[in-house]
Amino acid sequence: MFFTGGLGGMSRSHDGPVDTRLYDVLKVKPDASDDEIKKAYRKLAKEFHPDKNPNHGDQFKEISFAYEILSNPERRRLYDMRGLDAIKEGGGGGGGFGADLFSHIFGDDDDSPFSGIFGMGGGGRRRARRKFQDTVYPLNVTLEEVYMGKTAKLRLSKKALCNACRGSGGKTGQSYECRSCRGRGVKNLVQQIGPGMVQQMQVRCPDCRGEGSRIPDSDKCTSCKGEKCEEVKKILEVHVEPGMRHNDKITFAGEGDQSDPDVEPGDVVIVIQVKPHDVFEREGDDLIAKKTISLNEALCGYELPLQHLDGRTLVLKNKPGDIITPDSVRGIVGEGMPQRRHHDIRGNLYVKFDVTFPSDHFLEDEKKYKVIESAFTPVRKVAHPPNCEEVSLMEYDEKRYRGGRAGQAYDEDGSDDEMSGHAHHGPQVQCAQS
Repeated sequence: MFFTGGLGGMSRSHDGPVDTRLYDVLKVKPDASDDEIKKAYRKLAKEFHPDKNPNHGDQFKEISFAYEILSNPERRRLYDMRGLDAIKEGGGGGGGFGADLFSHIFGDDDDSPFSGIFGMGGGGRRRARRKFQDTVYPLNVTLEEVYMGKTAKLRLSKKALCNACRGSGGKTGQSYECRSCRGRGVKNLVQQIGPGMVQQMQVRCPDCRGEGSRIPDSDKCTSCKGEKCEEVKKILEVHVEPGMRHNDKITFAGEGDQSDPDVEPGDVVIVIQVKPHDVFEREGDDLIAKKTISLNEALCGYELPLQHLDGRTLVLKNKPGDIITPDSVRGIVGEGMPQRRHHDIRGNLYVKFDVTFPSDHFLEDEKKYKVIESAFTPVRKVAHPPNCEEVSLMEYDEKRYRGGRAGQAYDEDGSDDEMSGHAHHGPQVQCAQS
């Protein structure tokens, strides 16, 4: 196989190419013409095609790689001048090609003889170590707990490497490479998708279930039965910081599952879930509370208790004459939620007021209405012209008149009007009889 002979084929003579290994693959001389290179490629590709020689897939890929370089004049020129370093750097030939070309032909085959070209295998890109999936746990907390802070304990079960065999699965602590896939856990399949076109795909090795190693039953670890991992229980202390918000995350790195020594353990991620509160709503670092007061309190002042999230009772006080209108908002600086990173900095507390009015005829003595009236601006008096008619307004019911059904409730009893052609298109007004 190509490249197995160390630096054989390398030449430093200025009279020819600095590297002849690609020419050796195609079995041509360094001064071969383009036609000679093409003919050599076709002959070798036909001989080592996977359909004809399925056991020589690697050699077929080497032939394809060499032809991709030497069939392009610019790439061949760079290769002759600088050798495989030019391929490694990915220059020339109508754009970069080094790592991408290698990956296109060889996929992620780290054991390919060409992987040494790029020093890293798999197309020159160092692959990050694989990691198990993170384990996510929701943590339900109250608004009081994210206001004050809290420490909770999380009991969990996870997969960890077997201590007895250190994750090897065998009694001796050694793993045995799967001969079928050469320890890679995957096999490369090459399929022809058209004339002169092949497609390479990877499948999990069926012999070792993708693990890359096989352990005889007689040598399996008695503790984990060859599974390499075992179930362990652990308790994590979760510190809920004051000021944390809904869906904030707390991460315990490396505390998740790990069932393979070649794969990093996952993380445990705690997701804060804040329950709705009966009194307060949170907006950022601010708190909002709703209070209902009477018309008397809105006009003449009030003292209202409000229990805060830390147990303190705030007395909300307003002086007579400081009028509170419906839906008005008053604020208290610095009584909101603490900031997560700066607990001494807090938002504000806002109180939104709803004012309830007394029911109809709440005073039995009508003279008392005059007393109330005297405290306000005098009631306006309207001049009555000769054609004036006094009317009384009826209470409006939104559900009753919604959707273009205005007046329908009255029309059901007004059949005489309908028969006479008088349609009702809105709420009726009852005239007062003098």
